[in-house]
Amino acid sequence: MAGKTELILICLVAVALLAIVARKLRIPYPILLTIGGVVLALVPGLPAIQLDPQLVFNLFLPPLLYPAAVYTSWRDFRTNLPQILPLAIVLVLLTMTATALLLHALVGLPLAIGFVFGAIISPPDAVAALSVTQHLRVPRRIIVILEGESLVNDATSFISFRFAVAAVMTGTFSLGQASLQFLFVAVGGIAVGLAVGWLATQVQKRLDDPPVQTMFSLLTPYVAYFSGERLHVSGILAVVIAGIYYGWRAPSVLSGRMRLQAMPVWEMVVFILNGVLFMLIGLQLPQVIHALGPGSALGVAKLAIMIVSALVLVRFVWMFGANYLPRLFIRKLRRKNRIPWQQTALMAWTGMRGADSLAGALAIPFLLPNGEPFPGRDLILLLTFCVIFATLVLQGLTLRPLTHWLKIVDDNVTEKEERLARLKANEAALAHLEEIESLNRATPKTLERLRSEYVDRIQQLSREDMPEKKVKRLFSRDFEELAREALETERETVITLRNEETINDQAFRRIQRDIDLAEARLQRPA
Repeated sequence: MAGKTELILICLVAVALLAIVARKLRIPYPILLTIGGVVLALVPGLPAIQLDPQLVFNLFLPPLLYPAAVYTSWRDFRTNLPQILPLAIVLVLLTMTATALLLHALVGLPLAIGFVFGAIISPPDAVAALSVTQHLRVPRRIIVILEGESLVNDATSFISFRFAVAAVMTGTFSLGQASLQFLFVAVGGIAVGLAVGWLATQVQKRLDDPPVQTMFSLLTPYVAYFSGERLHVSGILAVVIAGIYYGWRAPSVLSGRMRLQAMPVWEMVVFILNGVLFMLIGLQLPQVIHALGPGSALGVAKLAIMIVSALVLVRFVWMFGANYLPRLFIRKLRRKNRIPWQQTALMAWTGMRGADSLAGALAIPFLLPNGEPFPGRDLILLLTFCVIFATLVLQGLTLRPLTHWLKIVDDNVTEKEERLARLKANEAALAHLEEIESLNRATPKTLERLRSEYVDRIQQLSREDMPEKKVKRLFSRDFEELAREALETERETVITLRNEETINDQAFRRIQRDIDLAEARLQRPA
């Protein structure tokens, strides 16, 4: 036991070091985690660690999916839903079917086993998409579609994964029955997610204790997931819907102190879970390779290349076909603004698999009900890691040069909306100060000091060429009270702009964080 504990600590240190190197090299950390998993597999003498498959599924997936859902812009998500849903549902099912048929034809495994593997590797990963695309200077719409796809497609793939595993375990499968059950678990998952999201906001609204609130926020995805599973509906979809609902309502019910404390905690949790998953698969790779027998490495490598090529081909065919073919037959669509082919190519190339696929592979049962080993489990584990390695490293590292080569530039939508919201928020705060002055609620000196700050900010936001001025703050009690009241007016204004869909959630969160930080700086020293 002590040896395994030390091994886990060593793995965590390795994850931290890889993250430091990734920051130095300015590349997304999941890419180096993938490489770190390979290096770990080559270290001789490390013990193999086996976790209960269901524990892996239950422990890792909810907290990995939930933050991505919370930070989804509902306005942008809803606007691009016609593009997101076909990618998240139809493309996932198409990719899963193509992969299953390919594995069945090349290896001879039963078709149900092929669908288990296809369900695991069909969805691009939400965390990988966020980490890889956050530094790309591309139009906002591309980021929204990619992040929305990687968020919703997990529900499609893992519902299909459950059906495929059940088909292997029972030996029976009915397409009609599975289709009806798919619809039931999807609708049920949405209902459970909305209920848990509403409950979470009600609990948070009645608390003012950041550590306790942070703990509840960490428990929320698990509550959504296990509630869905207990009701035999999609726990994954429940987590996603709860996150989207909570993310929309949270700005109105959470305090700035809560957000400033909870955000680093969530970043750490997601980072650790990602790192542990990649290290776990690295520790299992030697055992998996040994189980496949000597001389099988070359055959597995060729098979992995063919599967990755099929994944990329299916995605390219779907992306370009869905974007251009309907316009050839429907005249009305020709007059609508289509996505340029350069942007379509970039989205087609951005299909990284990541920790979600790893969790799915590790969640495959070890044994069938009759006691026999689950067919092809070791091969699926190895192929899953190969697919993740190829897509994250190859596609992840080539996205930036591909963007430059295709001459895709940022439309600066978020920056424009952010500037507009900041201007309106500061103007609203300044107007509120004028009301306070008319009511004689503060001394003229304090009012003038605070007014000068807002006037200066408005001038800076109105004139891009005006240099930024540093203004000293007065920390008198009157100043703190008025400044906090003005900041609250700013906060209410940007929430209103977000709710009216004048600005997107990314711009909103930037401003919200600045307001939270400004409010935190007003805390008087003890």
